[in-house]
Amino acid sequence: MDVQWMVLLLLIPLLLWTSSTFVFYFKKCFYVAWMMLLAVVGIPLCILKSGGRDVENMRIIRSLVRHVKYFLGLRFEVSGWEHLQTEGPYVIISNHQSSLDVLGLMEILPDRCTMIAKKELVYAGTVGLICWLGGIVFINRKKTSDAKHVMADAAQTMLDDQIRLWVFPEGTRNQKGDLLPFKKGAFHLAVQAQVPIIPIVFSSYSNFYLRKEKQFKSGTIRLNILPKIETRGMTTDDVADLTDKSFNVMRSAFLGISHSVTQSNGPVRH
Repeated sequence: MDVQWMVLLLLIPLLLWTSSTFVFYFKKCFYVAWMMLLAVVGIPLCILKSGGRDVENMRIIRSLVRHVKYFLGLRFEVSGWEHLQTEGPYVIISNHQSSLDVLGLMEILPDRCTMIAKKELVYAGTVGLICWLGGIVFINRKKTSDAKHVMADAAQTMLDDQIRLWVFPEGTRNQKGDLLPFKKGAFHLAVQAQVPIIPIVFSSYSNFYLRKEKQFKSGTIRLNILPKIETRGMTTDDVADLTDKSFNVMRSAFLGISHSVTQSNGPVRH
């Protein structure tokens, strides 16, 4: 038995050195397992700090998660910090490529900010529980009526509790080299609450992470925080134009920073 463990311990570094597919699965498994372990540490801390579900628990989650990037060989370059220096509630919108987005999110997460996420996440073991403790708003994407009701409640909560909400308007993960059309929920939310929208763009992960090709190298992710878009005075009739404007601004920024990252790092080699 001891010999088998010794062989396994010797084999892992060899595979990490020689097999990109092994590296992909090793990093993915490590990421999930480590996040679940961090949640085990964070859950009692959140309960001790706030007594239960509270957006202030995101401070604890943020501090616990920020080091994970180093284990995965990732580096973040952030521009536009000044655009997050906005008082009061606002809605953050960003593109969504993979679960790695959480690391970028925690890199710049403002105080009193939580997320809107798919309902399935609440069932993800310890991670689901700590997400609930962090005040994350869960929506059922399959039921439009439920999602609208949750968004209406979220708008009122933003104003009553002075919180910020982070939304992925594409609605699902997308690694196709461009942005998917935006769903309108985040924009109805901002208009209903009459709060500004702050767009944030993650550069493409394709220079280091390709899910279908099983590639996961070290790499740099650029986060571009764009100027806020005001919604004061807007009504439901303005939501379609607001959605289009936000999409165009973010798509332009995404293509720009993704091109510059690919030039500096080079594409993933197959």
